[in-house]
Amino acid sequence: MRIRPAALAELPLLQDIERAAGEPFRALGMAAVADDDPPPLDVLDRYRRRGRAWVSADGAGRPLAYLISDEIDGAAHIEQVSVHPDAARRGLGSALIDHLAACGVADGLTALTLTTFTDVPWNAPYYARLGFRALGEDELTEGLREIRRAEARHGLDHWPRVCMRRELG
Repeated sequence: MRIRPAALAELPLLQDIERAAGEPFRALGMAAVADDDPPPLDVLDRYRRRGRAWVSADGAGRPLAYLISDEIDGAAHIEQVSVHPDAARRGLGSALIDHLAACGVADGLTALTLTTFTDVPWNAPYYARLGFRALGEDELTEGLREIRRAEARHGLDHWPRVCMRRELG
């Protein structure tokens, strides 16, 4: 697998990856998450143009996973990382996260951050295995608080969520 910047023509494929990656949430009674639309093409393109969208591609160059990120309060914030279920358990997600970590170090950032579901096995427990730790309410930066408020407005607080952080360097 090769990690590289996402190409404009691939953005619809990223939406397809997101839809497919959402399907396993149905089995957990989280159909609303499975049915949630992926980021619109203009949003994905904004990440791409800013150099904040990467794919993990197979030997033929076809994306199987992607990651988009923002810079929030001095940290590289993982806005979304998704792996197509057909390519799951091959280390694509962790490789994308490690790639972002290397970019973050090069950019002088202090950490990686993300928000995720607490009780979904491929969410918080997975990220903990990758070196992330759950943040207490008193550790949240203003940027993370705003992200959580936006998630609550979007209905994601129907299930327990947590902010997590992995130090860089």
